[in-house]
Amino acid sequence: MPAVGATWECSMPYEDLIYAVDEKIATVTLNRPDQMNAITPAMQAEMHRAFDEADADRGVRVIILTGAGKAFCSGYDQSTAKGAAKGGVRRIDPAGKSHAEYLEGWQRHDGMASAHWGHMWRLGKPIIAAVNGWAMGGGFWYQLAADITIASDQAVFAQPEVRHISNTTFMFAALCGWKAANRWGLTGDHFDAAEALRIGLVNEVVPHDKLMETARALAKRIALVPEPSVRLNKAITMLGIQAAGLHSGLLLEGALGALAHSSHNEIREKLFDIQREGGTKAYLDARDGPFQPEPMGPKSKRKKPAGP
Repeated sequence: MPAVGATWECSMPYEDLIYAVDEKIATVTLNRPDQMNAITPAMQAEMHRAFDEADADRGVRVIILTGAGKAFCSGYDQSTAKGAAKGGVRRIDPAGKSHAEYLEGWQRHDGMASAHWGHMWRLGKPIIAAVNGWAMGGGFWYQLAADITIASDQAVFAQPEVRHISNTTFMFAALCGWKAANRWGLTGDHFDAAEALRIGLVNEVVPHDKLMETARALAKRIALVPEPSVRLNKAITMLGIQAAGLHSGLLLEGALGALAHSSHNEIREKLFDIQREGGTKAYLDARDGPFQPEPMGPKSKRKKPAGP
């Protein structure tokens, strides 16, 4: 094992993220910048493997989770299947599945969400999410589940997937209250870092070029505290809040989320038809177009029509 404070790259290869340790801090950088760090099953497995690797390394005291490029994480990958016909078919498309198969897929998928968050909360090392840009869908959820969140002033948050029939997360209401959770979870609207700070979603907002410096400075302060104190006080908070009811809420979310995802209707089928013909961009344009301009963020201003 490297000496404490050494800089090193993980010996186990990662394909979709960068794992590095420096000065007792493990930095996990989601590294699919061309796809805005959209989560695939392989990336999600790597992320949790990296968390376990950091937790097992006695030379690591704090974990920072961030993203490469313009996005922290744009959510679960909505791209079409490789090798499919023109435009492809979305992995969540019910075409070719029986009702039972479709329901089973969502029940198994959504039932795992609470296990992912529980895994993060059981770690002995705190996770600081350094949100460098877009935090959408599953990316929004991962920064919610982090123990501490620091946001760039360029960060944008949203759950736009509700616009194609999907679920929000009970973590949002538990952290920010039901009024804020309903305002943003019922519309999928974008909101900026200042609003995230106002509603208590993030701990701090800093200039974009100071994000990692700030996250690392906090990580170093935490690392000054004796390890048992950090580990056990994180457990008091994160295990305690689950015992107080958060875990029960997440179990209910798993069941209702599967019901939402499997509630396929003519609105979603029309969107899928658009994707089958025109690809993911056409699909997203059709889904989000009626909501433009967004109330906050880069898409809050209408584009001016082209001149003659």
